[in-house]
Amino acid sequence: MSEAKNSVISIYTEQTPNPENIKFVVNQMLYNGGSIDFPTADSVDGQSPFAEALFGLSFVKNIFIANNFVTIGKNDAGTDWYEIIPEIKESIKNYLQADNPILNEAAIKEHQAEIVQDETENSDDTEMVGKIKDLLQKYVQPAVEMDGGAIVFKSYKEGIVTVGMQGACSGCPSSTITLKAGIEGMMKRMIPEVKEVVAEAM
Repeated sequence: MSEAKNSVISIYTEQTPNPENIKFVVNQMLYNGGSIDFPTADSVDGQSPFAEALFGLSFVKNIFIANNFVTIGKNDAGTDWYEIIPEIKESIKNYLQADNPILNEAAIKEHQAEIVQDETENSDDTEMVGKIKDLLQKYVQPAVEMDGGAIVFKSYKEGIVTVGMQGACSGCPSSTITLKAGIEGMMKRMIPEVKEVVAEAM
């Protein structure tokens, strides 16, 4: 659940490498130590009343919540950010000031259990999966979170690691370069069994 509320909510925006996504940073914790991605309104499925409220804005395409920020993608390339940022900020502020819940932990746990089951079914080697996840968490996550997104493990089979792009990383023009030049190179050096890292559409 969210942490103790500040009496005054302050919000500022940060650019991300993806021009279709903006990071809204808040002066309170939204998801302590975790992150959650909603590529569509339907994907929320009861996990976050906060995300459901933001999807009520017609121009919101995708939402990624982590720590003290929410990354929002817009669905209309013809709409300029300067036109809609004030409305998004106002919506976030009103929601948080009303002390509404950010997440539904029970629904999140249910979804995560399904994800772990899928990973197990689609992976060769559970020990290798642990190494890969550890590497992603230590070396990749902190950097991509700064850019308003996440790169998450999906499966490992016959030397091929499949990851999912979330938040600002999804559909970002520079994410392929990050994936191949950065993450794949590092994984091959640190885990010689890894031959390739590929991204799966979320």
